[in-house]
Amino acid sequence: MAASFPHWLLEQEGRALLTRLARIKPFALHEPMVAAAAASTAAQSAIERSLAEGRRELRGRVTRFLEWIRGPGASSTPEDAQRRFTFLRLRFNVVLSHFDIFADVLTQRSEHETGVWLSGLDVVAEDALALPGVYEHPPVVCYLDRGHGAAIRRARTRLPGGGESPVAIIRVPRERMVGSGIASSLVHEVGHQAAALLDLVNELRPALGRARAAAGPLAPAWVLYERWISEIVADFWSVARVGVGSTTGLMGVVSLPRAFVFRGSVDDPHPIPWVRVRLSCAMGAQLHPDPQWGELSRAWEQFYPLGDDVPDEQRRQIEMCERAMPAFVRMLAGFRPSLLRGRTLAQAMEPAARSPARLRALYRGAGGNFQRLRGGAPSLVFAILGQARADGAITPEQESRLLADLLTFWALRSTLETTDFAAARPRAVAALSITG
Repeated sequence: MAASFPHWLLEQEGRALLTRLARIKPFALHEPMVAAAAASTAAQSAIERSLAEGRRELRGRVTRFLEWIRGPGASSTPEDAQRRFTFLRLRFNVVLSHFDIFADVLTQRSEHETGVWLSGLDVVAEDALALPGVYEHPPVVCYLDRGHGAAIRRARTRLPGGGESPVAIIRVPRERMVGSGIASSLVHEVGHQAAALLDLVNELRPALGRARAAAGPLAPAWVLYERWISEIVADFWSVARVGVGSTTGLMGVVSLPRAFVFRGSVDDPHPIPWVRVRLSCAMGAQLHPDPQWGELSRAWEQFYPLGDDVPDEQRRQIEMCERAMPAFVRMLAGFRPSLLRGRTLAQAMEPAARSPARLRALYRGAGGNFQRLRGGAPSLVFAILGQARADGAITPEQESRLLADLLTFWALRSTLETTDFAAARPRAVAALSITG
């Protein structure tokens, strides 16, 4: 029996925490979904390990608190005991918040069709993130949410209350399912994770500073580019991976009322939307030369003419960014991150493999046939279909049906490959035990 009634109350609460903690089960025991909708084995393992470590650490804290309050803490003041328990309960809520973050992501996997498509998007994201021989990328899981903007919680970044996310979590706008526009949002967020793995933003800042110092009257434009560099790098990755589909998808995202398209903020890491689309076209022309980029850029100007209603300060910023843009894009494409061992950023992306001419040839060769497309790298297939859509070679309706089938196929293929690998392991172990 505890030394006093207040101590007894806190002991009961501590025991109740242990009881509730025991109710938090691994997702594999309570998330209903078809096998093809599941996150990758690597992602599931990383999530379960992270949450298990949190539960184990919390269980140890609660157990030590109970031992303390039954022993040395019995002579403490109720105020001191309550203070200790309050911090313990705060830690308990942190563990629950981590569980809820991943529960929100994984619960959608039980939705009919949507769950399987999300699994297919996981495959596309990991393919778009891969840079063989440069880094080992973390698992990626995707989920849908309202709104028109995507977002990412990068792997190894801080979770609320402490700890690091064991996987990259990408939020995709539900309104983009399913069409090539989803590739623009998805691969842009992948670009943020890639930039972190390459430490790209930190390495670019000194180069931007040197360019600003040499820019003379255009120096303010380089100040803006440096402020926006994290988002620009993600856009660069998206254009490099999925081509013109990245730019047309971006145009869909930032097609806002006119006042917002020309507005910028000192606190916003995103470029002024009008400049951002022009910059996407300029990066496309640098990586994948083709007349289409000029046509898209002119169409954007026609959608949003730079008229007299644009405030003078915004107009000056936009015009300076326009004049500095060619030099900035060349600098970005020619930058040599240390992890690339002498290669430029553009060279690492192998743009020739996704040139508009090649994408058009690949689409013609496939004839829009699902069986012929499904064997390609998923991000390449998105690039092929994005180019076909921009060329008018495929209708939005055809594109949506085809992408839905492809996402389902990639999800199923990934699941079966994992199952085959797991099934082969016992045979390998058995063979080893017989011969060894």
